[in-house]
Amino acid sequence: MTFWDMLLRLFVAAFCGGIIGIERGKKRRAAGFRTHMLVCMGAALTMVLGIYLHVMVQSEMWGLSNPDGYRIDVSRFGAQVINGIGFIGAGTIIVTGRQQVKGMTTAAGFWASACMGLAIGAGFYSAALIACVLILLTIVLFSRLESWILSRSRNINLYIEVDGMDGVSEIVEAANRENVRIFDVEIFKPKPAEDIFYPRAIFTLQLPKKKTHTEFMTVIARLEAVRSIEEL
Repeated sequence: MTFWDMLLRLFVAAFCGGIIGIERGKKRRAAGFRTHMLVCMGAALTMVLGIYLHVMVQSEMWGLSNPDGYRIDVSRFGAQVINGIGFIGAGTIIVTGRQQVKGMTTAAGFWASACMGLAIGAGFYSAALIACVLILLTIVLFSRLESWILSRSRNINLYIEVDGMDGVSEIVEAANRENVRIFDVEIFKPKPAEDIFYPRAIFTLQLPKKKTHTEFMTVIARLEAVRSIEEL
């Protein structure tokens, strides 16, 4: 491997990782442009180092200094990257106060970027470029497809803030009038120490056929006891 070949591999890794990071950065994710670039470039550097050690092990000088003939498994470098990236990805996954799990897509993008970096470091440019395109399509295009599918699903999760506990009863009565099936209700009492002064509830519901999410949320929002409503 020449100096220019090594430079090209690291540059392509930084470029491909940066492209994915830009999309995450636009959505104000914790891991954005620079983070994805560093992860992908670091993985490529690890693979380049593995190739360098593989060449060194096969050299004549190594044979003279290693009369016993034992071998070194240089593929362990790539394996450790795939395992180690999990620690960084786990840091991007959080559970919000509304019981939402966020950061899963970013963590998966981290892992995919690291694997892409390994392919680039090994000189497998065609696979890396195909992976880069597919990762972008998954994050951008399929995200819209997922939103379209969820918006037409009969199941819905609602986060609702009410003036008092009686407001929860009003919501249950409104759901029954609309023939909405209630699977679960999780109620959180006010916590003045956390500047939360209103009861909150998370409803897991199933809408009847031909009733959209917006229509039902409009019905609930019109209740006097409801202060805010949000689909999770």
